[in-house]
Amino acid sequence: MRPPIASLVVLLLVVAALTVIGLDGVHVGQVPQAVLNDEQQIAADTAVSVRTTIDVEASKLRRTAAAYPATSTSTTTTALKALTSSRKTILGSALLDRRTGRLLATGGKPVPLAGADVLKAASGHGRIRPRLVTSGGARQLLYFARVVLSAQQEDANQDQYQASSRTQRQWLLVVSETLPALRTYGDGRVAAVLDASGAVLATTARGAASPAAAGSGLPAAAARAAMEPGRGADAAGSLLGTATGSLRTVAGWAQVASTTGPSDTDGLGLVVLTSRAVPVTTSTADYSRFALEAAAALAGVSLLLGLALHFMVQRPLLRLYLSAGRLSRGATEDEPTSLEGLYRPVPVHGFGELARIGRALESLRRQLLGQSGPEELPARRGPGCRALAVAGLLVVACWAVPMIFLLNRADAATAVPAPVLAAHQARTELAANRIRQSLDQSYTDLSDVAAGLPGLSRAAQTRVLRHALADHQQYRSLYLLGRSGGITLRVGEVPLRTLVHVPVGGGITTVNTSGRIPAIAAYAQVRAVRGKAPAAGVVLLGEIDVKALNSILPRPKLGSVWVTDGDDRVLAASVGYRAFQSLPDSGLTRLVRAVQGAPGTAGTANSAVHRTSSGPSVDAAAPLAQSGPTVRLGWHVVTAEPAAALQIPAVQAEQRTMLAGILGIALGAACLGWLHVVVIRPLRAVAVLVERLAGGDRRTVLHPVNHDEIGSVTRSLELIRQALAERDRAARSGHATRPSRAPRATTLQR
Repeated sequence: MRPPIASLVVLLLVVAALTVIGLDGVHVGQVPQAVLNDEQQIAADTAVSVRTTIDVEASKLRRTAAAYPATSTSTTTTALKALTSSRKTILGSALLDRRTGRLLATGGKPVPLAGADVLKAASGHGRIRPRLVTSGGARQLLYFARVVLSAQQEDANQDQYQASSRTQRQWLLVVSETLPALRTYGDGRVAAVLDASGAVLATTARGAASPAAAGSGLPAAAARAAMEPGRGADAAGSLLGTATGSLRTVAGWAQVASTTGPSDTDGLGLVVLTSRAVPVTTSTADYSRFALEAAAALAGVSLLLGLALHFMVQRPLLRLYLSAGRLSRGATEDEPTSLEGLYRPVPVHGFGELARIGRALESLRRQLLGQSGPEELPARRGPGCRALAVAGLLVVACWAVPMIFLLNRADAATAVPAPVLAAHQARTELAANRIRQSLDQSYTDLSDVAAGLPGLSRAAQTRVLRHALADHQQYRSLYLLGRSGGITLRVGEVPLRTLVHVPVGGGITTVNTSGRIPAIAAYAQVRAVRGKAPAAGVVLLGEIDVKALNSILPRPKLGSVWVTDGDDRVLAASVGYRAFQSLPDSGLTRLVRAVQGAPGTAGTANSAVHRTSSGPSVDAAAPLAQSGPTVRLGWHVVTAEPAAALQIPAVQAEQRTMLAGILGIALGAACLGWLHVVVIRPLRAVAVLVERLAGGDRRTVLHPVNHDEIGSVTRSLELIRQALAERDRAARSGHATRPSRAPRATTLQR
């Protein structure tokens, strides 16, 4: 009996303490923590874009070099021109002999090879990672690739040793390029790429940037933070800059190197820094007083319930336990002290079941003394202990329900600061740009494959497609379409294509409108070349694995991400979804439709705060592309993040207030339910049995169920039942009963 009551009081006091601790920890500073976190995530997203661009450039150069059919008869100048003709961003190029380092051919601006230690970098067998070098005061990236010289056209008069030696010859292709161009979103935001010393290598801004946004101390501070001992790759953080009037600079930094796998950016020591001036918060909200008042109210409720249960249930039950034991000893023992207990009336305490048991015990005491016979107790009963437990739960609910539904409710229109909403929109645009880059790269890779198909035999074209499928993991299937729309050549998995048409031009499209998996495909025309045999089809399609697309959608603190088509149907998502289903919330659908621009335009990004069943949600939508092969699709990227995950003070206060209320009502219900199971329900059963026993039922055996106070009362009642049954049998046989004689003799002697 004591554990449920004590647990109720202690646990409610713990909830009161947690209420004070939780709400006292919600602080409203000049710059909300959510703004700092968002800037950190924007820097991390920008670093991912920089990393992806460098990795793509390096791998593309290696693929170009591996596919080039260089032989000993190829001239270095012709080879260099062929290897670099498709690259639009190179500053200069060079072709070196891998063994000696001798310069064989150059193109464009001179390549700064002096500080790159080229021969040492090329001595291994793995891929050669890019190097960061300085040329003319500007920093450049050097990309490397090996060009293997085939021995098929070697001079037949050479001896075997010389021929074997020539088969091992390689050229080293070196290309210099500028650092990847940065793109930022959000007015006033500045982005920069730093080296390990904090020097700014590249920077860009969009909109009117505040002078404070380019604070001179931020790059050095970001570089020091990124290079601290123990920092791993993918590290990111935030900084507070100087204040200018009502604005203060917020900065985020992130390393470009990755821990998710080998990257060509490893070892470059690049750091991305983004910064933006945001308004300083002047309004303050103090939740400490509310926390103390709520905790004091709950502490009062817990003590009130504890005292009520102690005086109305625990003490009366303990007295009944003692009284039942006294009667059972008097009925079964011959000791004078035990028999004297039968002459003391049973006190009736409490109410409900406890009062009923007390009155029944008093009736049994008189029956044991022979003063009365069985008697029917009143059938009318008032409220019992169960009503007391329900009343206690209602008292706890009077504290908890306002905490859950009424107090500290965040206003969806004002709870989320404008900088947080703008940052979420910027991150959504960054996500759209990342997806667009992936799809554009898929189209570019497919176009390169399509350009190499004419003039090859069907078997050779099959080999080319198989090699491309193995080299580009984003494709699940590659196939050629004939003029009638049928598949004429295929490698990879069975296509998901259900739309039988031959697309014109090149780009990205969907090739089905139903099914379990959306089929997104890149396509390119296979052009006929004069003097070469035509390809097996006129259009090359590469179905993009939707799992590969889904894998690039999730980002920390961005929430759920969806890619929708022009009809607002889901094509890819970072969470579970059904193909071509609608967005899960009507507010998201309205937001997407607000983003859609006039016919022929991509539209502009938009964001809003919506109230959901779980609280405010920060939502944003952005067109997938403003240009490129995906612009005609009308696709959008939609994100939704619960405001509770963004460390917004008003939302934090609401969530912690609700949590305190939920804990209070849950623990109160659990403890009172525990009390009902172990005390009240057995007590109700005992009350029925003892009233039957007092009414003359001597046949029903009373079995104690639990080893507690109520179990002891039940055992005592069973002993009393046995004594009464024995007395009744003796009375029927004409013998006097022991309990009625011995106490009287003892009394006369006194």
